[in-house]
Amino acid sequence: MNIRPASGREAVGRIGLRRQVVIPKEIFEILKLQEGDFVAFSKHGNGLLVKPRRLVDPDDVLTQAEAKRLRQSLKQTRQGKTRPWGEIKHDLGL
Repeated sequence: MNIRPASGREAVGRIGLRRQVVIPKEIFEILKLQEGDFVAFSKHGNGLLVKPRRLVDPDDVLTQAEAKRLRQSLKQTRQGKTRPWGEIKHDLGL
C-alpha cells in the first residue's frame, strides 16, 4: 500500500538530533496514529518500511480461566441478567 497525501506529492519527514523520525501530519492522520503509538522499522530494499505496531503487555493478557469468566459475564449482560452494584452490596451486607 503506497500512502500519499491528498496533494499527491511525496510526504517528507525529518530525522531529529536523537534519530527521532517526524511523520508527516497527513500520513499520521491517514494511518490513524496517536501520540505514544509504537511503530516497527525494517529495511526494505534500498529504503525503510515503517509499520504501526501494537505491543502487548504480558500483564494485560487474560488467563484461560479469566477469559472464560469474561465470556460468561458478557453473555449474562446481553441476556439482561445484571443487578446494580448497590443492590449486590446490600444483599451481601456491605
